[in-house]
Amino acid sequence: MLAQVFTHIEQNHLDAALGQTEKLLKLYPTFRLGHLIKGDILLARSRPLVTLGNVANAPHGKLDDLREEAIARLKAYRDKPPTDYVPRYLLQMHPEQKYAVVVDTQKARLYLYQNSNGQPRFVADYYISHGKAGSDKAREGDKKTPVGVYHVTASLPRQKLTDFYGSGAFPISYPNEWDKRQGRNGHGIWLHGTPSDTFSRPPKASDGCVVLANQDLDALAKNLQIGTTPVIISNSIEWLSLDDWQAERAALSRSIEEWRYDWESLDTDKYLRHYSKRFQAGSHNYEQWSALKRQVNAGKQWIKVSAANISMFRNPGKEEMVVVTFDQDYRSSNLSNIMKKRQYWMKEDGAWKIIYEGGT
Repeated sequence: MLAQVFTHIEQNHLDAALGQTEKLLKLYPTFRLGHLIKGDILLARSRPLVTLGNVANAPHGKLDDLREEAIARLKAYRDKPPTDYVPRYLLQMHPEQKYAVVVDTQKARLYLYQNSNGQPRFVADYYISHGKAGSDKAREGDKKTPVGVYHVTASLPRQKLTDFYGSGAFPISYPNEWDKRQGRNGHGIWLHGTPSDTFSRPPKASDGCVVLANQDLDALAKNLQIGTTPVIISNSIEWLSLDDWQAERAALSRSIEEWRYDWESLDTDKYLRHYSKRFQAGSHNYEQWSALKRQVNAGKQWIKVSAANISMFRNPGKEEMVVVTFDQDYRSSNLSNIMKKRQYWMKEDGAWKIIYEGGT
């Protein structure tokens, strides 16, 4: 409806724009940007429109916020990603992950994708607010939104929250394993709604959370699975054609399969070639990990490893890295176990290497 209002204004069809704006405000009476636009249209009857918020002596901060929201919404309507492209980050969802969330902080937009037989399929997108100080969260209280691969960890209903959080909240898993390794801290990063007297907030308005209009959060909430749905937050989304996406996915899948095969071979040197010299897991660095694996393998007669329900999500940060999670079934001549494992694979000299590994 807002896009139609902007189109009418550009075509100088002010009566049509006013009628559409009044319909919009009847449905969403707390939409402040809509009220500002209505005022502009009424003023335009007596003088030309120069800018959004075409009034004298208005509070500058609030006008700037509403202008930023208008620009973000308008750009989203007019600069939609190609229908045959997908976010680079969604390399593979495992069968139980029905949906994935991808956030573009630069465009103040959240995209919802469905797992359609292993291929991401666009479902919907929503306007969002994020951190007052931008993205790339590094420390507690910096008012930034984190960038990385996370998942929904809980659902907090409206009844357990103050009105500030609107119709509910969904905490996400910041800081993740890589954040902690990089020394990033902080907590309480949520997807949540808006107060009852506010339809939407400016693009940069939160203390680090991702904020949606309540009706959008309610629509999104129907598709969120606690502990399962990935939430990938990026400064700016990279889009891939399906052919390029398939090629990236296949290359990493081959590396994972080679790692599994080399582990089963009991050739420790071959197995260790999959690990970065910068590998770190718990208290083990690469040298300690290598020594441990040589000692363990020396006592084995055979090893069988299977990896099921594999998910692969490319990290949108500066590092060329993918977060891989799977169900590992490990069997050997003297020990067997089943666990959910998470690995961080990083591209080094053109080859994928494991830089972190641990249980989830």
